[in-house]
Amino acid sequence: MNGASREALAAGRERLDALTDNTSVDAAQLADELAAVTALLDREVSLRRVLTDPAQAGEAKAELAQRLLGGQVGGETADLLAGLVRSRWSQSRDLVDALEQLADIADLTAAQRAGTLDSVEDELFRFGRIVSSNTELRAALTNRSASTSAKSELLRSLLGSRAAATTERLVTRLVTAPRGRSLESGLESLSKLAAERRDRMVAVVTSAVPLSDGQKQRLGASLAKLYGRRMHLNLDVDPEVLGGIRVQVGDEVINGSLADRIEDAGRRLAG
Repeated sequence: MNGASREALAAGRERLDALTDNTSVDAAQLADELAAVTALLDREVSLRRVLTDPAQAGEAKAELAQRLLGGQVGGETADLLAGLVRSRWSQSRDLVDALEQLADIADLTAAQRAGTLDSVEDELFRFGRIVSSNTELRAALTNRSASTSAKSELLRSLLGSRAAATTERLVTRLVTAPRGRSLESGLESLSKLAAERRDRMVAVVTSAVPLSDGQKQRLGASLAKLYGRRMHLNLDVDPEVLGGIRVQVGDEVINGSLADRIEDAGRRLAG
């Protein structure tokens, strides 16, 4: 993706992260629905072009998407799609590519919650190695004349009792709807997404007033250094914090004023 499409995808990923950081959201269901929308827009070229037409107002496109899909998918999926179509896209097909990636990320988030993300990353890698060394298997999985159900059944027999549910879902989606990708490149992309997700931590930051960009950058960099992981900040404002700040990373909760926040965090973690 280039230019506007890259920015639109980045914004979409941020919205997805904000949604799935809420544990009440079913990330696996969200992945299924995003995959269904991907298939629809991949099929319906005219609809895709309307939803990415730069001459149309973003809000009008969002309303159209809500009317068409609001009753068929959950509110979270509809809201994500509305946000995507409000954005500008360099090419209409980029919207479908973005939806596909968001579906994969949602599935990986479900694995992360279930504590199986490391296994999924390893299984994707190992399956890629198996495919590259087994020409007969690769031919069966990429055979255009084979039915979707036949490929799904083959993958179920290979992965069903040997791999995490997320691994089977991701690979099945790739094999049955490759959308022009080779099997090898698709598996490589999934492995990269899994690695990105594994290296990400979430800090829930509550402050009495909105933080400045500089404060957010310093806080994010310091937390990343303390935890040794890339840090995503979920920001909230609560006047009752009384001028201070509250940071929660997993089960670790750190309170303190903005001025001494980082120093206090270092002392607590060192202790």
